[in-house]
Amino acid sequence: MPSDTPLILTLDYHGVPHRWVTWQQACFYYAKNLVAWTLGGIAFTVYGGISRATGQRSSISGHSIIAIRGKAMAMKGFAQVPPLNNRELFRRDRHICAYCGGDFSFLRLTRDHIVPLSRGGRDSWMNVVTACRHCNGIKRNRTPEEVGVQLLYAPYVPNKAEFLILTNRRILADQMEFLVQHVSSHSRVFELALAAR
Repeated sequence: MPSDTPLILTLDYHGVPHRWVTWQQACFYYAKNLVAWTLGGIAFTVYGGISRATGQRSSISGHSIIAIRGKAMAMKGFAQVPPLNNRELFRRDRHICAYCGGDFSFLRLTRDHIVPLSRGGRDSWMNVVTACRHCNGIKRNRTPEEVGVQLLYAPYVPNKAEFLILTNRRILADQMEFLVQHVSSHSRVFELALAAR
């Protein structure tokens, strides 16, 4: 298989988005008969050996979206707070500095704590925004009010579907169509998803 094979979106039995898996992991689900149903187009086909009895070559073709048999993911799992890291934070905020509004590359951005950690702030989605290095250097260990600046946008916690969009740079069109149904139209990720269509 080529290394650029897209990731496969897995869902629980009821259609709640769960996680991205590689084609190898998807093959495991198919081989163990754990795929309950599928959506989207064929994302990959893997060929195996030739049967001595029939002369036929074995193969597994996998769809871009697969629902896995087993326990349903609880709705609290869907609303679970995703892990915070800079890549997804910067993508949530569309690489725009929350203070000056500039659009910057990854290397020119920082994670800014609205209430600084040294002053009791938490390292959480609701207390961090994307800031360029210049603005973060000016703000330093102070709150925006103390510096006399206002946030250009509010922080928020992405839901599971938003986080899946943020973590995968190569989402297939049918996967995006499915995920965008689970994203609020007020989300910055929703705008990102629409732009990717």
